[in-house]
Amino acid sequence: MQSLTSTQFHFPHQTHFYKGKVRDVYTIQNKILVVVASDRISAFDVVLPRGIPYKGQVLNLIAARFLNLTKDIVPNWLLSTPHPNVSIGLKCQPFKIEMVVRNYLVGHLARLYNAGQREICGIKLPENLKEFDKLPHPIITPSTKAEQGHDTDISPKEIIENKLATKKEYEQLEYYSLKLFLKGQEYAASRNLILADTKYEFGMYDGKIFLIDEVHTPDSSRYFYADTYEEYLRKNQQPKQLSKEFVRQWLIENGFMGKEGQQIPEMTDEKVGEISERYIELYENIMGEKFVKTEYNHIEENIRIGVLQDLDKLSEAVK
Repeated sequence: MQSLTSTQFHFPHQTHFYKGKVRDVYTIQNKILVVVASDRISAFDVVLPRGIPYKGQVLNLIAARFLNLTKDIVPNWLLSTPHPNVSIGLKCQPFKIEMVVRNYLVGHLARLYNAGQREICGIKLPENLKEFDKLPHPIITPSTKAEQGHDTDISPKEIIENKLATKKEYEQLEYYSLKLFLKGQEYAASRNLILADTKYEFGMYDGKIFLIDEVHTPDSSRYFYADTYEEYLRKNQQPKQLSKEFVRQWLIENGFMGKEGQQIPEMTDEKVGEISERYIELYENIMGEKFVKTEYNHIEENIRIGVLQDLDKLSEAVK
């Protein structure tokens, strides 16, 4: 099963390379980022041993759509998408926090709540909530952006005390995050989906806050199917969802949560194929269009050609 799990480009005027959990990031002249969305998949902050065919393409194209749909709310880093797996954009100075917006008791929040925790990031949660319940209103539970290992929850007070953002900057990040989440909810509703939670990342460029990274993708967000959500709850069943959570659940069921000494379960061809199909299903439901698979033959050469063409056009624009 073909997949794109690593790249080794050397672009003209390249000044830096960074390999993230999923993305390979090339810096050009310290001004532009060429970001290749690989098919690597991570869960519990651990990169799993096998790539998922077409996953990078799914994430990159969904993110590009939402970056274009939300630029009236906040400026963003994206300049072009020269290949389905690639975005080119402005190099911003990132805030070392993720702005996590939650409107349902699900995932990480549900795990904490079910373990007895009733306060997260300085926010008190009501009693008697059940998993998958809607919260009284969206909440923001920021987390640190770890270079390696696990991200950790952090309160706004701690963010300001640790100088991860000024008070004014943090208030602006909150404002943008809630506006973006509202826009994401409205879009999701038009596609028979519920946007349950998501995360946003921001950076500074030319003295202004810019939205960076991916937006409203299945790796950064959790969606439920709207038309069956209530029915599943009545039956005390998990609502059908579009997100990476099904991968996390499979890992949990097989004794892996990213903790020391735990073994990643075997990823068979069948399991890899199943995950790939789920990502494609997710794309088609979110985007409202048929997914067109990119050929893996000569994919790196096609990426290189597309990037070089766009860099040539963009070099004048960012001087």
